[in-house]
Amino acid sequence: MTTLRPYTATTGRILRQLRNDHRTVALILVVPAVMMTLLYFVYAATPENPQGPALFDRVGISMLGILPFIVMFLVTAIAMQRERTSGTLERLLSTPLSKLDLLGGYGSAFSLAAAAQASVACLVSFGLLGLRAAGSPGWVVLIAVVDAICGVALGLLASAFARTEFQAVQFMPLVVTPQIFLCGLLVPRDQLPRWLEIISDVLPLSYAVDALEQVSIHAEPTARMWRDLLIVAAFAVVALIVGAATLRRRSA
Repeated sequence: MTTLRPYTATTGRILRQLRNDHRTVALILVVPAVMMTLLYFVYAATPENPQGPALFDRVGISMLGILPFIVMFLVTAIAMQRERTSGTLERLLSTPLSKLDLLGGYGSAFSLAAAAQASVACLVSFGLLGLRAAGSPGWVVLIAVVDAICGVALGLLASAFARTEFQAVQFMPLVVTPQIFLCGLLVPRDQLPRWLEIISDVLPLSYAVDALEQVSIHAEPTARMWRDLLIVAAFAVVALIVGAATLRRRSA
Protein backbone atom coordinates (compact mmCIF):
# COMPACT_ATOMS: atom_id res chain seq x y z
CA MET A 1 0.00 0.00 0.00
CA THR A 2 2.83 2.38 0.84
CA THR A 3 4.30 1.91 -2.63
CA LEU A 4 1.03 3.12 -4.12
CA ARG A 5 0.71 6.16 -1.85
CA PRO A 6 2.90 8.58 -3.91
CA TYR A 7 1.10 7.54 -7.10
CA THR A 8 -2.41 7.94 -5.65
CA ALA A 9 -1.46 11.24 -3.98
CA THR A 10 -0.22 12.60 -7.32
CA THR A 11 -3.37 11.44 -9.08
CA GLY A 12 -5.55 13.11 -6.46
CA ARG A 13 -3.57 16.36 -6.63
CA ILE A 14 -3.89 16.59 -10.41
CA LEU A 15 -7.62 15.85 -10.27
CA ARG A 16 -8.10 18.63 -7.71
CA GLN A 17 -6.15 21.03 -9.90
CA LEU A 18 -8.30 20.08 -12.88
CA ARG A 19 -11.50 20.55 -10.89
CA ASN A 20 -10.47 24.11 -10.03
CA ASP A 21 -9.32 24.96 -13.56
CA HIS A 22 -12.67 25.60 -15.24
CA ARG A 23 -11.17 26.66 -18.56
CA THR A 24 -9.23 23.43 -18.92
CA VAL A 25 -12.29 21.40 -17.93
CA ALA A 26 -14.28 23.23 -20.62
CA LEU A 27 -11.53 22.58 -23.16
CA ILE A 28 -11.51 18.88 -22.33
CA LEU A 29 -15.26 18.28 -22.14
CA VAL A 30 -16.86 20.86 -24.39
CA VAL A 31 -14.53 21.45 -27.34
CA PRO A 32 -14.71 17.93 -28.91
CA ALA A 33 -18.52 17.96 -28.65
CA VAL A 34 -18.67 21.43 -30.22
CA MET A 35 -16.33 20.36 -33.02
CA MET A 36 -18.50 17.31 -33.73
CA THR A 37 -21.54 19.59 -33.89
CA LEU A 38 -19.72 21.88 -36.32
CA LEU A 39 -18.78 18.86 -38.44
CA TYR A 40 -22.45 17.80 -38.50
CA PHE A 41 -23.52 21.15 -39.96
CA VAL A 42 -20.64 21.10 -42.47
CA TYR A 43 -22.08 17.88 -43.95
CA ALA A 44 -25.76 18.63 -43.27
CA ALA A 45 -26.52 19.58 -46.90
CA THR A 46 -24.41 16.81 -48.44
CA PRO A 47 -26.54 14.39 -50.54
CA GLU A 48 -26.98 10.91 -49.07
CA ASN A 49 -24.93 8.13 -50.66
CA PRO A 50 -27.29 5.14 -51.16
CA GLN A 51 -24.33 2.80 -51.67
CA GLY A 52 -22.40 3.71 -48.55
CA PRO A 53 -22.39 5.59 -45.26
CA ALA A 54 -23.17 9.28 -45.13
CA LEU A 55 -20.15 11.58 -45.10
CA PHE A 56 -20.86 12.66 -41.53
CA ASP A 57 -21.00 9.02 -40.42
CA ARG A 58 -17.75 8.15 -42.20
CA VAL A 59 -15.75 11.19 -41.11
CA GLY A 60 -17.46 11.70 -37.76
CA ILE A 61 -16.59 8.32 -36.31
CA SER A 62 -12.91 8.86 -37.14
CA MET A 63 -13.01 12.32 -35.58
CA LEU A 64 -14.27 10.78 -32.33
CA GLY A 65 -10.81 9.27 -32.03
CA ILE A 66 -8.82 12.15 -33.47
CA LEU A 67 -10.29 15.04 -31.43
CA PRO A 68 -9.71 13.50 -27.97
CA PHE A 69 -6.17 12.59 -29.01
CA ILE A 70 -5.42 16.18 -30.05
CA VAL A 71 -7.01 17.85 -27.02
CA MET A 72 -5.44 15.54 -24.43
CA PHE A 73 -2.00 15.83 -26.04
CA LEU A 74 -2.17 19.61 -25.90
CA VAL A 75 -3.59 19.89 -22.37
CA THR A 76 -1.20 17.34 -20.89
CA ALA A 77 1.94 18.75 -22.51
CA ILE A 78 1.15 22.26 -21.28
CA ALA A 79 0.13 21.12 -17.78
CA MET A 80 3.34 19.15 -17.25
CA GLN A 81 5.47 21.99 -18.58
CA ARG A 82 3.71 24.37 -16.19
CA GLU A 83 4.73 22.10 -13.32
CA ARG A 84 8.33 22.36 -14.47
CA THR A 85 8.49 26.13 -14.98
CA SER A 86 6.75 26.83 -11.67
CA GLY A 87 9.32 24.75 -9.81
CA THR A 88 6.71 22.23 -8.63
CA LEU A 89 8.31 19.40 -10.59
CA GLU A 90 11.73 19.93 -9.06
CA ARG A 91 10.26 20.02 -5.54
CA LEU A 92 8.25 16.85 -6.16
CA LEU A 93 11.22 14.92 -7.50
CA SER A 94 13.29 15.87 -4.45
CA THR A 95 10.86 13.72 -2.41
CA PRO A 96 10.57 9.90 -2.52
CA LEU A 97 8.18 10.35 -5.47
CA SER A 98 9.69 8.61 -8.51
CA LYS A 99 9.46 9.84 -12.07
CA LEU A 100 7.24 6.89 -12.96
CA ASP A 101 4.93 7.66 -10.01
CA LEU A 102 4.69 11.25 -11.20
CA LEU A 103 3.93 10.40 -14.81
CA GLY A 104 1.66 7.55 -13.77
CA GLY A 105 -0.32 9.92 -11.56
CA TYR A 106 -0.60 12.42 -14.37
CA GLY A 107 -1.56 9.68 -16.80
CA SER A 108 -4.26 8.31 -14.50
CA ALA A 109 -5.76 11.72 -13.70
CA PHE A 110 -5.88 12.83 -17.31
CA SER A 111 -7.11 9.39 -18.38
CA LEU A 112 -10.16 9.87 -16.16
CA ALA A 113 -10.66 13.24 -17.82
CA ALA A 114 -10.25 11.55 -21.20
CA ALA A 115 -12.93 9.01 -20.33
CA ALA A 116 -15.35 11.81 -19.45
CA GLN A 117 -14.39 13.66 -22.64
CA ALA A 118 -14.96 10.65 -24.89
CA SER A 119 -18.27 9.84 -23.20
CA VAL A 120 -19.59 13.39 -23.68
CA ALA A 121 -18.44 13.57 -27.32
CA CYS A 122 -20.01 10.18 -28.14
CA LEU A 123 -23.22 11.03 -26.30
CA VAL A 124 -23.60 14.22 -28.32
CA SER A 125 -22.64 12.54 -31.60
CA PHE A 126 -24.84 9.46 -31.32
CA GLY A 127 -27.62 10.88 -29.15
CA LEU A 128 -28.09 14.39 -30.56
CA LEU A 129 -26.42 14.45 -33.99
CA GLY A 130 -27.59 11.06 -35.21
CA LEU A 131 -24.17 9.56 -35.95
CA ARG A 132 -24.65 5.97 -37.13
CA ALA A 133 -22.38 2.96 -36.88
CA ALA A 134 -22.96 -0.75 -37.33
CA GLY A 135 -21.33 -1.51 -33.98
CA SER A 136 -22.25 -0.40 -30.48
CA PRO A 137 -21.44 3.20 -29.44
CA GLY A 138 -19.87 1.63 -26.35
CA TRP A 139 -17.01 0.29 -28.46
CA VAL A 140 -16.52 3.75 -29.94
CA VAL A 141 -16.27 5.20 -26.43
CA LEU A 142 -13.71 2.55 -25.45
CA ILE A 143 -11.53 3.22 -28.50
CA ALA A 144 -11.81 6.99 -28.05
CA VAL A 145 -10.77 6.67 -24.39
CA VAL A 146 -7.72 4.52 -25.20
CA ASP A 147 -6.75 6.92 -27.98
CA ALA A 148 -7.12 9.91 -25.65
CA ILE A 149 -4.93 8.13 -23.10
CA CYS A 150 -2.33 7.68 -25.85
CA GLY A 151 -2.57 11.43 -26.43
CA VAL A 152 -1.95 11.96 -22.71
CA ALA A 153 1.12 9.71 -22.78
CA LEU A 154 2.58 11.39 -25.86
CA GLY A 155 1.87 14.81 -24.34
CA LEU A 156 3.82 13.81 -21.22
CA LEU A 157 6.66 12.55 -23.41
CA ALA A 158 6.74 15.74 -25.48
CA SER A 159 6.81 17.88 -22.35
CA ALA A 160 10.02 16.16 -21.28
CA PHE A 161 11.81 17.77 -24.26
CA ALA A 162 10.29 21.26 -23.94
CA ARG A 163 11.67 24.13 -21.87
CA THR A 164 8.62 26.40 -22.02
CA GLU A 165 4.86 26.05 -22.51
CA PHE A 166 5.24 27.57 -25.96
CA GLN A 167 7.77 24.90 -26.91
CA ALA A 168 5.34 22.25 -25.64
CA VAL A 169 2.70 23.63 -28.02
CA GLN A 170 5.24 23.61 -30.85
CA PHE A 171 5.46 19.83 -30.59
CA MET A 172 1.84 19.59 -31.74
CA PRO A 173 2.49 20.11 -35.49
CA LEU A 174 5.46 17.77 -35.23
CA VAL A 175 3.72 14.94 -33.36
CA VAL A 176 0.01 15.32 -34.14
CA THR A 177 -0.41 16.86 -37.61
CA PRO A 178 1.43 14.13 -39.59
CA GLN A 179 -0.72 11.53 -37.85
CA ILE A 180 -3.91 13.31 -38.96
CA PHE A 181 -2.67 13.40 -42.56
CA LEU A 182 -1.59 9.75 -42.60
CA CYS A 183 -4.18 8.02 -40.37
CA GLY A 184 -6.59 7.26 -43.22
CA LEU A 185 -9.00 10.13 -42.64
CA LEU A 186 -8.09 12.03 -45.83
CA VAL A 187 -6.98 9.13 -48.02
CA PRO A 188 -7.24 5.37 -47.27
CA ARG A 189 -3.85 4.25 -46.02
CA ASP A 190 -3.53 1.53 -48.66
CA GLN A 191 -3.80 4.26 -51.35
CA LEU A 192 -0.91 6.29 -49.97
CA PRO A 193 2.52 6.19 -51.62
CA ARG A 194 4.35 3.18 -50.23
CA TRP A 195 6.83 5.24 -48.19
CA LEU A 196 4.02 7.20 -46.55
CA GLU A 197 2.11 3.99 -45.85
CA ILE A 198 5.18 2.63 -44.05
CA ILE A 199 5.33 5.78 -41.89
CA SER A 200 1.60 5.53 -41.14
CA ASP A 201 2.15 1.96 -39.94
CA VAL A 202 4.20 3.22 -36.98
CA LEU A 203 1.79 5.98 -35.89
CA PRO A 204 -0.77 5.21 -33.16
CA LEU A 205 -3.55 7.36 -34.61
CA SER A 206 -3.60 5.13 -37.71
CA TYR A 207 -4.63 2.16 -35.57
CA ALA A 208 -7.20 4.15 -33.61
CA VAL A 209 -8.91 5.30 -36.81
CA ASP A 210 -8.75 1.77 -38.22
CA ALA A 211 -10.35 0.37 -35.06
CA LEU A 212 -13.15 2.95 -35.30
CA GLU A 213 -13.70 2.05 -38.95
CA GLN A 214 -14.09 -1.57 -37.90
CA VAL A 215 -16.85 -0.55 -35.49
CA SER A 216 -18.52 1.54 -38.18
CA ILE A 217 -18.93 -1.42 -40.57
CA HIS A 218 -19.18 -4.46 -38.25
CA ALA A 219 -21.96 -5.09 -35.73
CA GLU A 220 -19.65 -7.09 -33.45
CA PRO A 221 -16.03 -6.46 -32.38
CA THR A 222 -13.54 -7.94 -34.80
CA ALA A 223 -10.10 -9.42 -34.20
CA ARG A 224 -8.67 -6.52 -36.17
CA MET A 225 -10.37 -4.00 -33.87
CA TRP A 226 -8.90 -5.67 -30.77
CA ARG A 227 -5.46 -5.81 -32.41
CA ASP A 228 -5.60 -2.11 -33.26
CA LEU A 229 -6.77 -1.23 -29.76
CA LEU A 230 -3.93 -3.18 -28.16
CA ILE A 231 -1.40 -1.45 -30.41
CA VAL A 232 -2.67 2.00 -29.37
CA ALA A 233 -2.52 0.95 -25.70
CA ALA A 234 1.03 -0.35 -26.21
CA PHE A 235 2.05 3.02 -27.69
CA ALA A 236 0.69 4.72 -24.56
CA VAL A 237 2.61 2.43 -22.20
CA VAL A 238 5.88 2.83 -24.11
CA ALA A 239 5.47 6.63 -24.25
CA LEU A 240 4.98 6.75 -20.46
CA ILE A 241 8.06 4.61 -19.84
CA VAL A 242 10.22 6.64 -22.21
CA GLY A 243 8.82 9.85 -20.73
CA ALA A 244 9.82 8.72 -17.25
CA ALA A 245 13.32 7.87 -18.46
CA THR A 246 13.83 11.26 -20.14
CA LEU A 247 12.09 13.50 -17.60
CA ARG A 248 14.44 16.25 -16.40
CA ARG A 249 14.36 17.49 -12.83
CA ARG A 250 15.21 21.07 -13.76
CA SER A 251 13.74 23.43 -16.32
CA ALA A 252 17.17 24.47 -17.59
